[in-house]
Amino acid sequence: MTRTLSDWLIRFGSFGLVAMTAIIGWQVFGRYALQFSPSWTEQASLVLMIWYVMFGAAAGVYEGFHIRIALLDERLGERAVTVRRLVAAIVAVLGAILLIYGVQMCWLVRTNVIPSLGISRSLAYVPLPVSGFLMVVFAIPRIVSGAPYADEGVD
Repeated sequence: MTRTLSDWLIRFGSFGLVAMTAIIGWQVFGRYALQFSPSWTEQASLVLMIWYVMFGAAAGVYEGFHIRIALLDERLGERAVTVRRLVAAIVAVLGAILLIYGVQMCWLVRTNVIPSLGISRSLAYVPLPVSGFLMVVFAIPRIVSGAPYADEGVD
């Protein structure tokens, strides 16, 4: 289940990156070829960036493609499991903080509208609590197992 969810997060992030590239391309084309830059492109690309970065970060907790020091794992040997569990616990706490404060942020800006898009500002920030929750979900099996990667028994 978590493997499938992580795969979807990565696919969504990839789609978001491609869509953002197309939007920025349209903005550049409009500015230089048409002499008219669409007003919605900058805000749309920023909203997409928040979405794909946050979901990519959550997938990174599961996949283990975040920045880490592999040399530390090699040098510590069996003690590396304890360090991995501690790091996973820190990630889970940070995910919980992101969840709690992300919900509060979405609630506080729910009436603010992004003028060029006509949508609530809270829609831009929805990925914060969602990815925080997913980080907690993905970190818990790492806390239990101490496994460094998704393909080593954390599923």
